[in-house]
Amino acid sequence: MSFRPERGSTQWRNPLSTREFNQLQNKFQLVTLPLHFDNKPATVPLVEAKGEKRAMAEKKLELPQGTLDLLILKAIELEPMHGWAISERLQQISRDVIQVQQGSLYPALHRLERRGWIKANWAISENSRRAKYYELTAKGRKQLAVEASDWNRLAAAVGEILGMA
Repeated sequence: MSFRPERGSTQWRNPLSTREFNQLQNKFQLVTLPLHFDNKPATVPLVEAKGEKRAMAEKKLELPQGTLDLLILKAIELEPMHGWAISERLQQISRDVIQVQQGSLYPALHRLERRGWIKANWAISENSRRAKYYELTAKGRKQLAVEASDWNRLAAAVGEILGMA
C-alpha cells in the first residue's frame, strides 16, 4: 500500500477500498488532543478505537424519569445558558457519564418553560450567533430546592439498601 501520488498527479491516493474504509470507520473515531507549542494552542488528530472512553463513562447510563429536569435546573442555577451549553456543562461535570441528546434536551427545556420554572430570552452567543438562553425563575428556584432535597433523600435511602450486609 502506498499513499504516494501517482506519477504526474499531485493527488494522494487512498489505498483502501470504500468497503475497507467504512469498516475501519466503524471501528475507529477521530479524536483531537489540545496541545501547546511555543504558548500557542494547537490540536493534533489521533485515532482511537470506538468505545474507548474514560473508565467512568464505559457504560451508557439511562437517567431515571424526571432526573433530566433536575439536572437542567441545577445547570442554569448560577447563570443563564443556551441549550448546547447546558448539555456540555452536564457532560463535563459528570465526566462524560451523562450525555444529553438534543432530542431529550429541547423537549425538557420547553416543558420546564411551560411549567414556569425557567424563562428564555434570545441573545447573541459567544460565537456571535443568536441563541435562546434559559434562566431560572423564582418558581424554578423553589422547585430546584424541592427536587434536590427529594433526590438526596432517595439517593441516601438507596445507598443504605445497597450497603446492607
